[in-house]
Amino acid sequence: MIEKIIIDYLSKELGITCYAEKQVNTKRYVLIEKIGGGKKEHLTSAIVAIQSYDSTLYKAAELNELVKTAMFKMPNVLNEICKMKLNSDYNFTDTEIKHYRYQAIFEIIYYMEEMK
Repeated sequence: MIEKIIIDYLSKELGITCYAEKQVNTKRYVLIEKIGGGKKEHLTSAIVAIQSYDSTLYKAAELNELVKTAMFKMPNVLNEICKMKLNSDYNFTDTEIKHYRYQAIFEIIYYMEEMK
């Protein structure tokens, strides 16, 4: 599952806990969500939204930059990741609850073993 691969990698690389679900009582964290994808022959593709949450807008933007740097290193560190492209990143603050966040959208091509 690509989400688990990214969560484990970013948690180690960033030194902060990353999640697949929104956190209620945590100010600084990274949320990973697969929002699309496909498969052709032995390659799988995924479109992944990575949200960086922090206590201020500036800190959320800084965390987003750390996430992007780590993600661009990923194909050199993990054999199953073939190619990666940043589609976009932007301020994605939840104004209703005033929780600061940035979102980066990545397109990832990777090898995934068949489930047995």
